[in-house]
Amino acid sequence: MVSRHIYLQLALRIIFIALAAIGMAFCFFDAQYILSGVLLVVLVIQTVYLITYVNQTNRKIAYFFDAIKNEDFTLRFPEKLSVKSLEELNHSLNMLNAMIQDIHIKKQAQEQYYQEIIKHASIGIFTYNKKGHILFANSKIEELLNYTPLNHVKQLNQVDKNLYELFSTFQPFERKLVQLSNERERKQIALKSTGITLDDEELILVVGQDIHLELDEKETDSWVRLIRVLTHEIMNTITPITSISESILSYFKNNKGLVSLEEFNASHIKNTAKGLEVIKEQGSDLMEFVQSYRSFLSIPKPDKELVGAAKLLDKIKVLMDQENKNGNISFQTVINPNDLELFIDEKQISQILINLSKNALQSIGEQENGAIRITAAVDHQGKKFIEVRDNGPGIPPELIDEIFVPFFTTKNTGTGIGLSLSKQIMLLHGGSIQVTSNQNTIFTLNFK
Repeated sequence: MVSRHIYLQLALRIIFIALAAIGMAFCFFDAQYILSGVLLVVLVIQTVYLITYVNQTNRKIAYFFDAIKNEDFTLRFPEKLSVKSLEELNHSLNMLNAMIQDIHIKKQAQEQYYQEIIKHASIGIFTYNKKGHILFANSKIEELLNYTPLNHVKQLNQVDKNLYELFSTFQPFERKLVQLSNERERKQIALKSTGITLDDEELILVVGQDIHLELDEKETDSWVRLIRVLTHEIMNTITPITSISESILSYFKNNKGLVSLEEFNASHIKNTAKGLEVIKEQGSDLMEFVQSYRSFLSIPKPDKELVGAAKLLDKIKVLMDQENKNGNISFQTVINPNDLELFIDEKQISQILINLSKNALQSIGEQENGAIRITAAVDHQGKKFIEVRDNGPGIPPELIDEIFVPFFTTKNTGTGIGLSLSKQIMLLHGGSIQVTSNQNTIFTLNFK
């Protein structure tokens, strides 16, 4: 509606100017010089009115955008004018101003809401530019870094020189672990950075969290699990020894004291010999258990070298074919790309893969259509991994968090250190081992 009235006003004024120009030219060539002069004056007046009208409209729009740019929403244009087109234009500009003001208020409220969330977040957050100026820092990061207010990364030099050097060289998508301590407490802060762009300026967003308490809780939980398993294993070994010892002692001693030779018979000697054999076996099992504990604590540092994945998996397949005597389980290896190489200690990683493959064979058992597949590949992030997958019955959900605990086992035989050893070896390689068990059980070895 507004644009139609403006176009109409412009069109009429241009038509009047054109008619005045034509009339002036006609009168001039017809030697009617006085009338031609009058029409020239009319032409000039119409031209001035046109320029004034256009400038008036442009100035209103320019004032409007300047006010919006400066976030000044108090500008109001009069809506009662003699010129209908300008009246409607002013009304539309006022409506647009009110709408933008409403959006601006909502945006400010939303921004304040998010800032309050960030301020009270349980993790520290701050951003800084390439010059080291900190543009935003919530109270949690100031608490973690023990400095307030944070305005520049150079301030961290007063907290710890290593901390300042870390931030001065921090690059996007890096992870760092920092330890800060004072006379009252010790903090272990995990830092993660992300690159962002704001108003054409490259910034680094850093998120920090004190994981010391979390690590303490996990360490305590690990000790509780380990002690529970150790207690279980030792009690299983000691209880029969105690029971048999009491039985043998009853042959030689009663309430009256030592038994005389006359009361001692051949069956007592026979049972005593059997009992001592059991005690010896239990003692040997306990010694083996202790030895396995010592081996768990003395894993040698990996002697890494480049090993072809094809060579590694072919060796595992040959060994597993020997274990799969019934031939009821298909064993498959997949390598992608075919020339994939891993920087590993071949013996240690072979030990992990053999252990995982044997566990898979035992899990499948006599199941029909049993299948085991080992895959060595590179993921979408360019990181190398080895995956051991089987279609056995899987691991019960209540045991999935226990299987990596040293000496935990659901088998009747074995020490229960295979998976915990595997985890230790992967940690020494700078990688990790993970497990999922739904329709298939999948163990994944992740390398750097």
